[in-house]
Amino acid sequence: MYKKTAHGLITGCLLLAAAGAHGAGAELTDTLRQTLEQRPDACAPGLAASELAPLAPLHALYAGQAFTPLWQDSARRAALLNELGHLLDDGLDPSDYPLDWPVQGASAPVQRRVCADLLISRSYLQALQHLAQGRLPQESFEPFWRAPQSASPTSRPSLLNLAWRGLDAPAAAFAAARPSLPQYQALRRAYAERRRQPLKRWAPIPPGRLLRPGVRDDRVVLLAARLAVSGDLSERPQGDARLYEPSLLAAVQRFQKRHGLQADGLVGPDTLEALNTPARARLGQLRVNLERWRWLAGDIEGETLLVDIAGGLLSYYRDQQLRWQGRTVVGRADRQTPQLKSLVSRLTLNPTWTVPPTILREDKLPEILRDPTYLEREQLRVLDYDGQPLDPAGIDWENPGRIILRQDAGPDNPLGQLAIRFPNPFSVYLHDTPSQHLFAKSPRAFSSGCVRIEGILELLQSLLPAEDCAEIDRRLASKRTQNYPIRRRLPIVMAYWTAHVNPDGALILRNDIYARDARLLAALEKPGH
Repeated sequence: MYKKTAHGLITGCLLLAAAGAHGAGAELTDTLRQTLEQRPDACAPGLAASELAPLAPLHALYAGQAFTPLWQDSARRAALLNELGHLLDDGLDPSDYPLDWPVQGASAPVQRRVCADLLISRSYLQALQHLAQGRLPQESFEPFWRAPQSASPTSRPSLLNLAWRGLDAPAAAFAAARPSLPQYQALRRAYAERRRQPLKRWAPIPPGRLLRPGVRDDRVVLLAARLAVSGDLSERPQGDARLYEPSLLAAVQRFQKRHGLQADGLVGPDTLEALNTPARARLGQLRVNLERWRWLAGDIEGETLLVDIAGGLLSYYRDQQLRWQGRTVVGRADRQTPQLKSLVSRLTLNPTWTVPPTILREDKLPEILRDPTYLEREQLRVLDYDGQPLDPAGIDWENPGRIILRQDAGPDNPLGQLAIRFPNPFSVYLHDTPSQHLFAKSPRAFSSGCVRIEGILELLQSLLPAEDCAEIDRRLASKRTQNYPIRRRLPIVMAYWTAHVNPDGALILRNDIYARDARLLAALEKPGH
């Protein structure tokens, strides 16, 4: 007769438990494989069949793990939940990436546990994708044109590889997915700091006459209170509270600098708009600009010419370090500078200016009809489409047909001494300008779409070798119009940001010159599921 010893009982129980665990694991794996390959509607409506199809990311994620369930371990789920919480600092909502798990845990039906596992994986993949590329489709909100040859030669790890590597180290996966650009990281820190602070409130300042030093106005009292809330004004001298006096002037100028405005101390419409923008709207402004950086994270290369459209700045980065920065004039609201990425191909030295069709139709023709001497005063020649000169007196300016207006090179040419060209369908470029006084203004949205650069010849000294700059100087002195090719890869990105952290760490919150922020923020605030 077989005698059951204590050792035998313990060994038998362990073997049964192991067999049970193995059986449960095998059942989960089998059910998961069947769900993905044979029953893609088993988790409906939570998961659509298309999400489980063989070419879908979810299918690939599990196929790379031999169809093993990924989130049965509570510690792994807790680590993922912790990282999702940090997405708040990226302006993303962790509730968009739910980690629902059956209350019964291991005792829940197998199919329910499998579907929960798949739903967690979807949240995991979506969080990584949104962090790396943006939560919203860029083309639906702010279209961005990319030249076919301008794709970045540097490659980031695929999201699938990040997801596999991050199953047991989600912090590393999220850090790798998050844009490493200094601009993104600085803006993220600024947003994280602000969102943790109580929202400040102030009474709005009504519109009215221009507030300038020396005036007395009831709104000056509100202005002082507003600047005290933001920390721009610490105290005022005793006296008439309605008087705009020097301490208030200094406070207004500090505020204007922090908001990308002309620091002249005059409280006009632009400054009033910035003063009256609520603190909650400023938080939203940071969120939408974090999203814009996520959209462009793959486009910003180690060497890039970066045009900040809303900020009116051109920055040149080499080895991801800022090497040069200058002010720009960009398109006004009704003729916006487009967003794009391209490669600089050539310079035009002593350029002529061919009037673009829109400017010809909307600006020049009305002027010519009003004043017959306009062409002569503006030094504009009339050509046909073959470049042959035409007699202006023989043209019906009510219906001029296919003509070209062109201004020869010279000190009054709108393009100045130099234009920087790059392929794009918008006929835009960077160029010099004789209208240097416009660079002192802010915001600087005065052009018809092209970007005017202050100190463009100084920029060339940072971009090109000394021998090239010397040759360009020699050719410029000839006064002849000619092209100068750029033989190396030089990416240019033109994009729109209304929030920016300066190299010295100061946060600049600008007015939204193209009125884009509100729509983007409304979409970000909608639940993702």
